[in-house]
Amino acid sequence: MKLTVSRARTLAAELLAAAGMPADRAASSARCIVMADVWGIASHGLLRLPYYLRRTLAGGYPPDADLTTVDDTGPLVALDGGGGLGHWQLWRAAELASARCERYGVAAVSVANSGHCGALGLYTVPGIEAGQLTLAFSNGPAVMPAWGAAGPLLSTSPLAAGIPARPRPAIVDMATSTVARGKIAAHAKNGTELPPGWALDRDGRPTVDPQEALRGLLAPLGGAKGFALALLVEALAGGLAGPHLSADVADMFAESDERRPQRIGHLLVALDAGRLDARDRLDRLARSVTDSGGRLPGARRPLPSEVDESAALPVDEGTLRELADWSRRLGVASGTQRGGEA
Repeated sequence: MKLTVSRARTLAAELLAAAGMPADRAASSARCIVMADVWGIASHGLLRLPYYLRRTLAGGYPPDADLTTVDDTGPLVALDGGGGLGHWQLWRAAELASARCERYGVAAVSVANSGHCGALGLYTVPGIEAGQLTLAFSNGPAVMPAWGAAGPLLSTSPLAAGIPARPRPAIVDMATSTVARGKIAAHAKNGTELPPGWALDRDGRPTVDPQEALRGLLAPLGGAKGFALALLVEALAGGLAGPHLSADVADMFAESDERRPQRIGHLLVALDAGRLDARDRLDRLARSVTDSGGRLPGARRPLPSEVDESAALPVDEGTLRELADWSRRLGVASGTQRGGEA
């Protein structure tokens, strides 16, 4: 099955809809999932779709979950995702944060009781396009110990920042663990060993076995400082947004957790660079990176509006076979066509 960007989006949307998700939300989620592959973050793209489908059918991501407003002061909005898949929910929250920031100059939108949202940097795009510096935080299942301890306490504590520099924005997107857990899952699916230093087993011993790593621990990036940064992210996403701290979040990769909603917390903060008279300074900052011979984070990644829909999407054969199996299972006929391109 040969996929273009457009075809991959259609297939992902059809599979999610066949699993029970409303068509508009399935389409929004599919756009976010495929953008991770376009950005070269395959560990957060179509590779994860089978996990999302399994959890959706089991009830771990209720397909009819809605996004409801819990509180709204104007610049601060608290939403509840009803345990649903996080992609469409956080994209809607990002659009809302951008609109409120345009009105007030600053905005914060939390999404409580949500699910995994994929590549976190994607949700800074609405703010970037409106000239807003946007920060994004999320939590997940506990896989990182406190510095000096051995038990799982924090998630990979991902954070992202979109900096509206010209001519190209910068998009920082990173886990505060040594490596994102999705990369561990990719190695597990492909049956390849991990590089040394990425992970620990359940007893806190270094391991290169990806299956042991998925059941074990990830080391914080940069030692004690990385743990402190991860703790901050947890305070923002798990603490402020909630409702669960990472120790209580269901593990997407564990079959025993498939029926249990993850109840992840996300938080978006947007700041209007124009009102702070900061656009020229941000442009100069970005130029100083490239003029020095450095690379601006995320500058080579196309924004959604810049993507060539007919471009071939690099997806590994194992993921393609799994998506074809799911297409047959869910009765999505177009997903079972071999060699087709759209």
